[in-house]
Amino acid sequence: MQKYAIVVAGGSGTRMKSELPKQFIKLAGKPILMHTLEAFHFDDIQIILVLPESQIPYWKELVDEHQFKIPHNIIAGGEQRFHSVKNGLSSIKADDGLVAIHDGVRPLLERQIISESFEQAKRTGNAIASIQLKDSIRSITPHANQQEDRTNFRLIQTPQTFKIQLIKRAFEQEYTPSFTDDASVLEQAGHSINLIEGDYKNIKITTPEDLLVAETLLKA
Repeated sequence: MQKYAIVVAGGSGTRMKSELPKQFIKLAGKPILMHTLEAFHFDDIQIILVLPESQIPYWKELVDEHQFKIPHNIIAGGEQRFHSVKNGLSSIKADDGLVAIHDGVRPLLERQIISESFEQAKRTGNAIASIQLKDSIRSITPHANQQEDRTNFRLIQTPQTFKIQLIKRAFEQEYTPSFTDDASVLEQAGHSINLIEGDYKNIKITTPEDLLVAETLLKA
């Protein structure tokens, strides 16, 4: 089955305290986004990069500056992440195959997880990377809070990988704010979600502290 990867990068630099959108900030000498695309450059995966239209010219400048050679198609994003993913899916003309959808600012993704996600999605229709909680958690109500069993919860990551026909059909729904990720879109369409083991190193870089952690992990 043909494999695709949709990498969605629509962030700003607000929480990074930077005027530069976070996906373009340098990590180990090159933009974060280039590390992310490199993770998917194997096994004939066709890479689709979804960016805000206003950021596409700057990305092309970075590609030239860093002599970045990994093939990828660039698609303009939409108003919300939902619409950006939908635009990426619409660029895939085939209905047969598998597609991994990944955050552009998760640059430390291991290829083993990518391969496992494709294998699981091929068998069951979808595969969602997740990790166990390390800390104790409490639920909060307007008047109280209480301890919860952390083994009953998982932190959700990307990639989130699907059979193309299933996820395309799910994205025909109208957008609602409850669609916090691609799994929630598929679930709303009536499908069960299959979790696979993610990786604690697969962090989403959103703050300056995250960038420091990523730099350290790359050197390890």
